[in-house]
Amino acid sequence: MPTWFVYILRCADDTLYTGVTTDPERRLREHNAGGKLGARYTRSRRPVALLHHEIAASRAEACRREVAIKKLTRDAKLALLAEQLVGQVAAIAAT
Repeated sequence: MPTWFVYILRCADDTLYTGVTTDPERRLREHNAGGKLGARYTRSRRPVALLHHEIAASRAEACRREVAIKKLTRDAKLALLAEQLVGQVAAIAAT
């Protein structure tokens, strides 16, 4: 059973894109390559950068989380990203 992820990208025009995948690095390459594998939204907004990804227990859970994130305002999404960054810094400081 594959591991599912929810991810957030920052596009070249500074917009945010949220999606689900089983491989965030592969999906990032697909978005940046253009073509039919990248999302229509990101094709005209390249390059994109991976800002955030989180593990979900299943595809259904990943899709529910994706919808919840997409409903957030831009400011709330940025706050989510800031919280993740603070957590990472705290984890590094604890080591």
